[in-house]
Amino acid sequence: MRWYTALPTATVAAGASTVAYASLVERNRWTLRRFDVPVLAPGSAPLTVLHLSDLHMTAGQRSKRDWVAALDDLEPDLVVDTGDNLAGLDAVPTVLQALDPLLDRPGAFVTSSNDYYAPRPKNPFSYLTKPDKRVHGIDLPWYELRDGLTGRGWVDLTNARGELTVAGRRIVFAGCDDPHIQRDRYDLVEGPADPTADLRIGVVHSPEPRVLDRFAADGYDLLLCGHTHGGQLRVPLYGALVTNCGIDRDRVRWLHRWAEPAPGRPNGTWLHVSAGLGTSPYAPARFACPPEATLLTLTARPA
Repeated sequence: MRWYTALPTATVAAGASTVAYASLVERNRWTLRRFDVPVLAPGSAPLTVLHLSDLHMTAGQRSKRDWVAALDDLEPDLVVDTGDNLAGLDAVPTVLQALDPLLDRPGAFVTSSNDYYAPRPKNPFSYLTKPDKRVHGIDLPWYELRDGLTGRGWVDLTNARGELTVAGRRIVFAGCDDPHIQRDRYDLVEGPADPTADLRIGVVHSPEPRVLDRFAADGYDLLLCGHTHGGQLRVPLYGALVTNCGIDRDRVRWLHRWAEPAPGRPNGTWLHVSAGLGTSPYAPARFACPPEATLLTLTARPA
C-alpha cells in the first residue's frame, strides 16, 4: 500500500520541482549562443552580429538589464534587435538602459506585437489550440522606444529598407512589421536585394514562411527573426511543443538553411531564429530552453 501512496506524492513533488526550476531558475539563466555563418564573399574578414530578441522587459528586471548591457563587452560589429522588447507601460526606460552601451554601435531593429500591445492573462493551453481570435492588451508607448533607438543612429526596418557601413563593408537591409498580427507589408520592400552590397540581411519578428520565402527569392543572404522563444517549454529528446507561428518545429530556434544556393544566389539564404531573452509576465517559465542572445560570426563562404 505504501508504494501506491508514495507514487502520486513523488509525481507531485517532481512536478512542483520542475515548475519551480522553470520559473525561478531557468527563466533567469541568461545564455550567450554563438554560431558561425558562411555568408560573406570568399576571402572576406569576419564580421560579428549580436542578435537580440524578445526581451519582454519590465521595469524591475535589473538582472536582465545589466546582462544585456554587458554584452557590449563582446564588441560586436553590428547589433540587430528583432522586437518584442516591452512588457509594460513603464518598460521603455529600462530597455533603453539595457541597450545603452550597444547604441553606440551600428544597429538595426523592427518593432512587433509586444512593443505595440501589453501582454494579457490567457489560458496557456491556447498556444496548443491556436485560437483564431486575437485580443490585444492596452497600447504601449512603442514610439518612445523607436525614437530612443533611431535617435542614437539605429535603423528602423519596420516595413522599410536601410543601409549601413559596418567595418568597411556595405550592408543592405530590408525588414517587415510583425506578420504574426498581419502588419507585414512586404510589397513596400520587395525587389532584388542589391547585388553590389557586401551583405544582404532580412529582418522580421515572426518567422512566417510566407515572408521568409519572399526574402529568399529577393536574394537576402541572412534572415534574422525571433518570436518563438525557441518553444519556451521544450521536452527533452522531443523539442518544442509549439512554435506559435508557421515555422516548423525543427527550425523553431538557432541557425538553419532556409534556401539552398541557386544561380544568381551563390550563398542561398541562412535563417537564425533567436530563442529570445524573456517571457510574458503571465507565463514566467522556461524549460530546456534558457533565455538567450546570439553572437553570429559571419565568415567567408567557400570559393
